Amino acid sequence: MKASIEGAREGLAAALASRPLVSVERFASALRTSYTGPAADETLRPALSIGCYAAWDPASPAAVLAAERTTRVRSVAERHAWLARVQRAAAQQIAALDRPPVITGWYATPELRDLAGPHGTVAAIDGALRATIEAKPDFDALLRDADVPAAARIPCTRINTRLPSLAKLRRTLATDKVVVQSGVTSGGRGTVIVTSDDDMQRAARLPTPYRVTAFIDGWSSNVTVLSVPDGDGGVRVYVDRPSHKSVGVAELAIGSAKSAGNDWSRPWPTSSTSLLVECAERIAAWAWRKHRMAGLFGLDSILTPDGRVFLNEINARNQGTTEVSAVNQQQRGMPPFVTAHLVVMLGGRVNWLGDHQEFNHATITRASEPGGPFYVKARLTGDSPARIVPGHPPGVYQLGEDNLLRWMRPGAHPADADTDQHEVLLANLPTPDIVCHPGAEIATIEGITSGSNHPFDGPCTASPFTRRVFAALNNLFNPQPQERLT
Repeated sequence: MKASIEGAREGLAAALASRPLVSVERFASALRTSYTGPAADETLRPALSIGCYAAWDPASPAAVLAAERTTRVRSVAERHAWLARVQRAAAQQIAALDRPPVITGWYATPELRDLAGPHGTVAAIDGALRATIEAKPDFDALLRDADVPAAARIPCTRINTRLPSLAKLRRTLATDKVVVQSGVTSGGRGTVIVTSDDDMQRAARLPTPYRVTAFIDGWSSNVTVLSVPDGDGGVRVYVDRPSHKSVGVAELAIGSAKSAGNDWSRPWPTSSTSLLVECAERIAAWAWRKHRMAGLFGLDSILTPDGRVFLNEINARNQGTTEVSAVNQQQRGMPPFVTAHLVVMLGGRVNWLGDHQEFNHATITRASEPGGPFYVKARLTGDSPARIVPGHPPGVYQLGEDNLLRWMRPGAHPADADTDQHEVLLANLPTPDIVCHPGAEIATIEGITSGSNHPFDGPCTASPFTRRVFAALNNLFNPQPQERLT
């Protein structure tokens, strides 16, 4: 299989047609793994990036508008409210561009369409379509419509009215632990793992209808899927290597049902990867057939200790994994999926990816081998706001035997850090003038490992190396108890 990096550049340039690319995502450094590092593609470096957190060299787009540069605050509240903070300034900067923009984000929203204006374009999956496909109570019906094998479906029931008792759900699903899901949400919101009546009370506060499943013990996982119209009425489907995802990691301050990050360095059983690839192909064909949806989407699954795989969620959009999962494609000598995604969103032709069946066969083989990229989410612990000690910019750090992090060199790509040598990329660190509140995102810990320094030891457990890095990172912050969020 041959994929042309130069062909991808030419394809994206043709689809953009000299229009400026504008990224609107929480991280102003979004797309950095595509325009930095090995085989960097400058076509993907945004002319303007609008986000919550500022970018840094060498990850900086041509221009950046970051909410934290105005608020000087990072907090849980700010990461949800940032777009409203910069909406007016963003509109002014976009209006000053020499051409109508192409705006990229996770999915198309009214806010992004307002920013694009009457002559601009939003290159993202439509938000209403995303809501239809991602509705958690309808997921089992989706899998059946797509003819996904029963072996990959979790026993579940749909409940349209109020939830019955926990005892009844246990009898219905023949399990002691159940999972209640509701709505169209991400980041673990809308999901409650129920083991007690107190959990049931929390689940009952979710809006109806519900999808209730048996709890499946094992590793959570995410796989990125790309579908491309083939010109003959169907789609070609490319399935990336699946990850191991650790969820609800208490030692990293990650709550229940929330992801702590993803690791692509752990091998998957060949039979499980083969089934997952088949499921992804069927779902992509169904999405095109029923909704004419093509481009990037993600599938979440659970890999059990005995090697079975069960699908538990679909994400019809860019995801938190999109940034670092692109490294998987680069390691195979091909352009990242996001290039083709943007061209598909712009109605262009994707002709550089090679044979999709050959690609997916190679995915099954590569997934059984150790080694690959990873990322871990890092949040501020403690009870007080804090600022990072000066002299600690984003970049490559090495963890010493004394459990101190030492800055080594600039970096913006996971390949810049050799994690087998105790190096990590600390991406998206704040500057010393930013006040970070407890629970704020202070960095992503990234790297590539052959497998000797896995970020996670289990489905809900960080590795000793990750715990040491996390503690050393938090120790770079000085408490500022007098600071308050205004």
